[in-house]
Order: sequence, then C-alpha cells, then structure tokens
Amino acid sequence: MKNNYSLALLSAFLLWLGWPPVPYTAPLLLMAFVPLLIATERTILDNSKNKGKKVFLMAGLTAFIWNTASIYWVYNAISAVMPAYVAVFISLIPFGLAAFLIAIVFRLYYQLRKRYSLIGSLVGLVCLWIGYEYLHQSWDLAFPWMTLGNGFANAHPLIQWYAYTGVYGGTAWIWLCNIALFLVLRRRIYDKAYSLNFKRFISFALVVLIPSIISFIQYFSYEEHENPSNIVVVQPNIDPYGKFGNITVATQVDNLIRLSTDKAQTNTEFFIWPESAIPERPPGVNEEEIRKNDSYLRVRDFLYNYRNGNVLSGIESMQLYDSLQTPSARQFSNVSKYYDAFNAAVLIDNSSKVQFYHKSKLVPGVEQTPFSYLSFLKPLFAAFGGSTGSYGSQEKPSVFYSQSGIGAAPVICYESIWGDYVAEYVKQGAQFIAVITNDGWWGNTSGKNQHLDYAKLRAIENRRWVARSANTGISAFINQRGDIVAQSKWWVPTALNADINLNEEITFYTATGDYIAYIACFGSAFYLILLLGTFFKWSNR
Repeated sequence: MKNNYSLALLSAFLLWLGWPPVPYTAPLLLMAFVPLLIATERTILDNSKNKGKKVFLMAGLTAFIWNTASIYWVYNAISAVMPAYVAVFISLIPFGLAAFLIAIVFRLYYQLRKRYSLIGSLVGLVCLWIGYEYLHQSWDLAFPWMTLGNGFANAHPLIQWYAYTGVYGGTAWIWLCNIALFLVLRRRIYDKAYSLNFKRFISFALVVLIPSIISFIQYFSYEEHENPSNIVVVQPNIDPYGKFGNITVATQVDNLIRLSTDKAQTNTEFFIWPESAIPERPPGVNEEEIRKNDSYLRVRDFLYNYRNGNVLSGIESMQLYDSLQTPSARQFSNVSKYYDAFNAAVLIDNSSKVQFYHKSKLVPGVEQTPFSYLSFLKPLFAAFGGSTGSYGSQEKPSVFYSQSGIGAAPVICYESIWGDYVAEYVKQGAQFIAVITNDGWWGNTSGKNQHLDYAKLRAIENRRWVARSANTGISAFINQRGDIVAQSKWWVPTALNADINLNEEITFYTATGDYIAYIACFGSAFYLILLLGTFFKWSNR
C-alpha cells in the first residue's frame, strides 16, 4: 500500500505540473492518471481487506493535493480578510469538496470493476467523471474551475477542436489517453514483465497524435474574416478594498475616462471598463433614474467626441419594487419599498438608450446563498468576489447592441468559466466577447493567470475575439484562435487598443453546447442503475 500511495502522489504531482499557468507542461495531463489507475488496479487484484476504502482514500488524496496546489490562491484571498487559522479551516472546503466527489467516482469505478469487464468499467469511470464535472458546474456550489478540459488553456494550439466539443471534449481526450497508456502498461501489474504490448502502444500513440495533428492543421490554416472594429480595454488599477471606501466614484470615473482617452481613436467603437468600474454606493444606482446620475452624465460627455463610441462597463445597480417580487429582493429599513441589487454591466452610447445586463452566474455564498442551510460558508465565498449581500440576477444571457448594430457579450468575471453559458450570448448574436472582471481580490497569485488562460477557451469554442478588461490585471485581447495578441501587466493603470475582427459564424459547439456532458450523464445513470440492480440482487439472496 505504501507503493500504491506513492503512485497516487505521483498522479497528483503530474496533474499539478500540467495545470495552468505552468507553461509547456499540459501534455503531462495525457498520462497523469496512469499511476493512480495502476495503484487502483493493484489494489483491486490483491488479497487485502477494505479494498474499496483504499481506492477511495487514494483517489481522494490525489485529488486533494492536485486541487490544493492548483487553487492555493483561495487561501490567499480568504486570509486577507480573516485570521490565518480560520482561513486554513475554511479553505479546506473548496480544496476538499471536489476531492470528495472524485473519490466517490473512483469508489464507484471499483464497484464496477469487481462485477464487470475492465473496458466496460473504464468506460463507466469516464462517464462518472464527466458526470461529476457537469454536476460541479450546475449545482448551487458550482465551481467548474478544475474541469479537466480547462487544463489545456495554456496549450491552445493542441485543442482547436474545442470549437466542436468544448472543454468536455478535452476531459474525454485526457481520459482516453490515460486509459490507452494504462492498458499498455497493465501487463506490468500482472506478471512484472517490462515488455510492452506493441499494438496497444501504437493505439496510445494514435490517440495522442491524431487529435493533436488535426488541431495543429486547424490552428495554422484558420483565417479570420476581415471585419474590423476598434476596441479599447481599460485597467484602472483600483485597489478592490478601496473601491467602495476612500476613493470617490467621481475620481474613479475620471480616471477611467483619462485612460480611455489616452488610447482612443476617432473610430473607436467600444470602451470596455471592468467589473464594478462604476461603484455606486450600495444598493447601487437606480436603473430607472440612471440618466440623472453624475457618472452617466460624465460618460455621455466623454462619448461626445466619438460618434460611434459605446462604453461597456461594470456597475452596481438596483431596481425598485412596490411589493416583494423576487426571492432575492430586500426591503428598505425605513420605507415600505423593496429592491434588487445587481452586479451588472451597462452599455451607454450617444443616444438616450441605456442597456443593462444582470450577472447570472453568481458566486456562491457572497452573491447568492448556496442552499438555504449553507449560509455558514459565506466568509469563504466572499473571498472569491469581495462583495457581500444577496444579488439579484437574470436567468439567461443578453447581448448589448451598439447603434451601428455590433453585438457584444457582456460576461462578468466568474461567468467566463462556463463554456455553454458564453455560447448562449453568441447564439443570440454576439460578434465578440467582452469579459469584465476584478481579480484583485486574489492578489498576485496564479488565480489571475488561470482566469486569463480560460478566456482563450471561450475564444476557440465560439471563434470570437475576447476583449478582457480587468481592474488590476490581467487585461488582454485574444483572437479567434486563442492567441493573446496584447496584454497588460499586473497592478498597473493602463489601457490597450486593438482592431479586432467581428464574427457572425456559429461553431458546432456554439450550436450544440455541452452535448458530451449530456451523453456522459446518461452513461453515468446507466452504470448507476447497473450497480443498484446488482446491489438489490445481492441483498435479496
């Protein structure tokens, strides 16, 4: 068992080393699970007791170390607002929750392996794993940050076919390669022979090379249609802990306008400002009265010099009600009115029209309470977004349209992790993706780099440029192949200007969404029914 746990630790190390933002190491993911699979197979074949428990613990250990090493910045964010010993305890929740679910997946694989063929059980393992990932992006504690397919964000020339499969295609590829190599090495488990099965080795090589070659062909042959639009992204570099404190809203807006002017051209069509760039004091600016708001008037004055100009900005906003109309609505303490507060985006142009989008994928705990009985997790989730309170939201994404008809996807921070959600903007007519975020809560850690890298995947999936405005960095422009063509430094006030190509074509992934996850979920249900049937048959003997 000591050797088996050593193999589990080796898998954890390979998974961490292959994960963004470590450069050039993503191919390690194609073999990272092999040590764990070997350890699991050896455990299944030995004569010891409690084999299912051992498989559970080995898989849990691998996943816990991999998650903790890759998203250590969660602790960094939490420790900034509470004592270190409390931060350590609360950090164990995100580090351990995914690890617990992964351990369950391997425990179910062990049950399959006891009763069914090796190949059938491995297919079940892949289905159950993707099913776990889909659960972890869909329930109230959603955190799809560590979805396996995200691991190739730092090696985007290898996964241009995400335009057909999305990140779940990457998850399936990683598992297919790991299983193929495991089958090559499996003889070593049985008879300690060092010779390899040549046919299986060729199969492994083909599984690795064919998708890679296809992707490289797509990468080097892909050409964008010329349809230029000049965009400016602004990085004001306001300390997130001072944004709602000692810096006035007027000062922040003036700073945004100054930085925008430095990079503006007469033909600039969009100025993109980051999440909560217009930080109106809680509960935010009344959307019905925004045309009287000082920040709105300053923006309109600024846009006077840019005939086709639009400002797409994050804003704290609210809507007033005479009665309780939504579950997230709260009542004013001194009047009999209710309101919803929103982490929102706004589009302001030279007309009197104002468009709002209310963030839909809310951060669990701080922007919404995950399940009614988990309010004690609020300090943990506050560290992800730095806000407090229960926000309102809208159910579906909506596209901002400029006066000239350009469609922009206003994607707010955490939302950029959901491939299928961002694809919904594109299906509605978005010609480019605007990611507005505030990653300063996490400090100068790999969290901000991972978040930037994941935006490449959205560009590839939808073949859309990404214009990314981050309050403290990293702001960037990403083309339709996923290349970062310009980016800012961390923690400096700046702005970037680029001519991007708008696109109206719809990719296969955009049209179909996470179909691989849906298929895997059906497969998971099938295997769970098999296990339940076996259990009841055994219990009735």
